[in-house]
Amino acid sequence: MIGTTRNIRVFAYPLPCDLRKGFNGLSGLVTGHFKEDILKGDLFLFVNRVRKSAKALYFDGTGLCIFMKRLERGRFAKLWRGVDERPLELTTSELSLFLEGSEQVGRIKLSPARFVPAAVSFP
Repeated sequence: MIGTTRNIRVFAYPLPCDLRKGFNGLSGLVTGHFKEDILKGDLFLFVNRVRKSAKALYFDGTGLCIFMKRLERGRFAKLWRGVDERPLELTTSELSLFLEGSEQVGRIKLSPARFVPAAVSFP
C-alpha cells in the first residue's frame, strides 16, 4: 500500500515510457534521468504514449514495488510537454487525482506546497 503521508515525494517521468519495463528498466530510468536514489522511498510515475496505462515504482523499506493501472475509458493526463524534460513533482493528493483520471494534473497547481518542518529555537 502506498502511504498516505504527504512526506512521500512523487516524481512523474516527463516523457512517454515503454511500460514493458520491469523493476530493472524503471530503476534505470530513475537513476539515469531523475538522478535520484530509488531506495529513498520516493514514488516514480511512468505513463505510456497513448496514456491508457501508468506504472508507479516505489521502495517501501523492504523492497521495490510496482503498481500498475490501466484505464478502461478515457486517458490519463498528459504529464509531458515535449521540450521541457524536467521531472514533474506531484503531491500525493495530485497523484490520487491523476490515478482517478483527472485532466488537470500537471497543468495547474492543485495542492499546496510541500510542508517542510523548520527547527524552532526558544530564547
